[in-house]
Amino acid sequence: MIQFITHQNTRYNYIDGARLALEGGCRWIQLRMKDATNDEVRPIAQELHKLCSEYKAKFILDDRVELVKETGADGVHLGKNDMPVDEARRLLGPDFIIGGTANTFEDIERLYRQGANYIGCGPFRYTTTKKNLSAILGIEGYRNIVKQMNEAGIKLPMVAIGGILYDDIPEIMQTGVTGIAVSGAVLNAENPVEEMKRMVKACL
Repeated sequence: MIQFITHQNTRYNYIDGARLALEGGCRWIQLRMKDATNDEVRPIAQELHKLCSEYKAKFILDDRVELVKETGADGVHLGKNDMPVDEARRLLGPDFIIGGTANTFEDIERLYRQGANYIGCGPFRYTTTKKNLSAILGIEGYRNIVKQMNEAGIKLPMVAIGGILYDDIPEIMQTGVTGIAVSGAVLNAENPVEEMKRMVKACL
């Protein structure tokens, strides 16, 4: 499983970046526009919804629970300082995907209790696309968390995130995580479509 988290750089805007990821075989796009207003997010989200539908890909909004139904998103990803998962579930109902960000096993326990569908766990290493980073996990961090989840009987898909590059994927996948999330590694590549294809293959 590979997720693409949108961002803009000097070459690509949000839509362009998502399109390249989809062309490369990614089937899970998260629109992340942290400092934008709802009015700025709405038209981009609506366009991305159409694009993801064409590719039969999941489309997830970062943080904006109130825009999920309106923009046709499949669900929402909630960071540590966003709305709690159980509150989002009450607003959205049972049919939407709700993911949560975790940095520790305690975070995962909380999200599991609140009814999250999946966990975005990180950061793997330092990344420039996110502000206020939590403690860096690295390979050992994922191994420990997966072990604790298994011991506690918590069966939730867990996606590693944070500065992940192609060469990191085999070792990360061996820790027992379900998949990875990428952003800059794809958009900064010389050929983003080919880079995404390589990454998708490495996650299999």
